[in-house]
Amino acid sequence: MNTVKDYFGCNVFDDREMKANLPANVYQSLKKTIDEGATLDVSVANYVAEAMKEWALKKGATHYTHWFQPLTGITAEKHDSFITPSPDGGVIMEFSGKELIKGEPDASSFPSGGIRATFEARGYTTWDPTSYAFIKGKTLCIPTAFCAYGGQALDKKTPLLRSMEALSTQSLRILRLFGNDTAKRVTSSVGPEQEYFLVPKEMFDQRLDLRMSGRTLFGAKSPKGQEMDDHYFGVIKPRVQAYMEELNDELWKLGILAKTEHNEVAPSQHELAPIYTTTNVGTDHNQLTMEIMQKVALKHGLVCLLHEKPFAGVNGSGKHNNWSISTDEGQNLLSPGATPYENAQFLLFLCAVIKAVDDYQDLLRLSVATAGNDHRLGANEAPPAVISMFLGDELNAVLEAIEEDKPYAGTEKTQMKLGVDVLPKFNRDTTDRNRTSPFAFTGNKFEFRMLGSSNSIACANIMLNSAVAESLKIYADRLEGASDFESALHEMIKKTIKDHKRIIFNGNGYDDAWIEEATKVRGLSNYRTTADCMPHLLDEKNVQMLTSHKVFTKQELES
Repeated sequence: MNTVKDYFGCNVFDDREMKANLPANVYQSLKKTIDEGATLDVSVANYVAEAMKEWALKKGATHYTHWFQPLTGITAEKHDSFITPSPDGGVIMEFSGKELIKGEPDASSFPSGGIRATFEARGYTTWDPTSYAFIKGKTLCIPTAFCAYGGQALDKKTPLLRSMEALSTQSLRILRLFGNDTAKRVTSSVGPEQEYFLVPKEMFDQRLDLRMSGRTLFGAKSPKGQEMDDHYFGVIKPRVQAYMEELNDELWKLGILAKTEHNEVAPSQHELAPIYTTTNVGTDHNQLTMEIMQKVALKHGLVCLLHEKPFAGVNGSGKHNNWSISTDEGQNLLSPGATPYENAQFLLFLCAVIKAVDDYQDLLRLSVATAGNDHRLGANEAPPAVISMFLGDELNAVLEAIEEDKPYAGTEKTQMKLGVDVLPKFNRDTTDRNRTSPFAFTGNKFEFRMLGSSNSIACANIMLNSAVAESLKIYADRLEGASDFESALHEMIKKTIKDHKRIIFNGNGYDDAWIEEATKVRGLSNYRTTADCMPHLLDEKNVQMLTSHKVFTKQELES
């Protein structure tokens, strides 16, 4: 019997396949594009297309498609066969570099906000070499960006890639100031925890609201809810376990790093979490995960609901976007190290995130805005609509010491003693977890907890990458011209803490007193609905920031 190691990624044209099937010089050129963001050498495309085709044909594929993410929130694909007629009446199987690089879907039939009219139909998809091609069924799927005839982005991948580029550019400026001359790229990475409901299909078919809208709109409260908390981490039922096992197999074949699975708090609610990967690939993988979850469920007589609106007294499903930034040399820039007070580089990147979340709380809120998620926010297990950050006791104490120019006493490690000699002893973490916080620091990453279950994670990461890039740009502009780097750095960190400490809150986000304090004392925004927050996309400060980093054009934002 094959082990997971044997078949993991078997349906992906990944680095192993490229190395085995491409000439060495072509492989190195493509790797430079993928790893360092170098401009793609167009001559590489013909070699890659031929190798992809031969690999796909051996896997039984008959078609290829440019797989893209329009503004519908789901993916799109148009299939073309590899066949080309031959003079003898038969066919040959062909796939060229031109077909790999460019496709032409109908741009006026997808949401465009007025960029495309019905009589202006031409649009383009273009190969994204940073995300591996894969086989789904009998089709070779090529991840692509999608744009209009005039070059305007009509998808979520293009601005996401632009935001990653902006973050890398500004991060490298900061790293150079700290003497790092070897890093070539800084990449944001994500691990989105995906929650979902499983409902027997025969029961789903009896519910018009579930069939028509995908969520509960009416009905009596279930006789057994989550009062006893006995479902959370409980024994997984055989029918659900069989579903999870097949789901894992299908995800692993596509190179998706499915890692953790368990029962969630609400009855019939479950969660799947992957290992971290780059934000672009993680976004592609999450879209695939949601699609495959629903397909596999039907094979087991179940329906998978990505159900954000909660039942009365029962959780709705969310998606926790665990976000961090690292260099191509493997250094996590949000890792405090043993002594965060002395780690000036970490503190500057931390301050960049604090400033970004405070300055652009409206963009983060609107990045998760949907009708279903509006109902979920502030309900069981979901953070409120007010944006705040949780840093924990240790980092909070560090920042207070810097702001007040006083020595930091440090946090003594506490050894956990459970009163049973046979149990191993271990050190307690220096900070607790806060599940009511929208944006919580969890060791070497931030957990953005506001996303709804069916949300694409692209929007949240576009805004997060862009806002942090803006903070870093402001810091780099000042520090590059400073006569005394050390004192300028200290003053900048101190000023950020003083100016933006209002966004830091380590308490209970569900407390009515906090909402009162957040809005009336601290001046934080509280956009309860999509209609409240969405117009702020066009606030002058937001347009200026997003266009200056070339993440969006003004026309794209208006659309």
